[in-house]
Amino acid sequence: MKKIEHLGIAVKNLEDSEKLFESLFNSKVYKREHVESQNVITSFLRMGNNKIELLQATNASSPIASFIDKKGEGFHHVAFAVSDISSEMKRLEGEGFTLLSNEPMKGADNKLVCFLHPKSTNGVLVELVQDIKF
Repeated sequence: MKKIEHLGIAVKNLEDSEKLFESLFNSKVYKREHVESQNVITSFLRMGNNKIELLQATNASSPIASFIDKKGEGFHHVAFAVSDISSEMKRLEGEGFTLLSNEPMKGADNKLVCFLHPKSTNGVLVELVQDIKF
């Protein structure tokens, strides 16, 4: 793993949350994206070299909707940048971590992603992200 790529925050209302975090961080949203595979709309803000991802469910079957129903709005996941997501997935699975998918999926912000089950990471949802190269 190379670095923390972003922190994810689950929100009920993206527009209201964008205003709140833009004010808090004194930074504007630079990207909003619909990720159909996860049933979410995401917004990204920068704080120096750090990124924050706001996630709003697009329907009741979204993992974000389930998360908010159980825990309320707030911190959802930490994402780590990796050079080779497939190799990292294989390594982590070999170390005993539980992957939530067998293959990387297309995620927001031009990334391939894979999540690790929180039960195998002391309750923290971990996301692996790799830039998609064109």
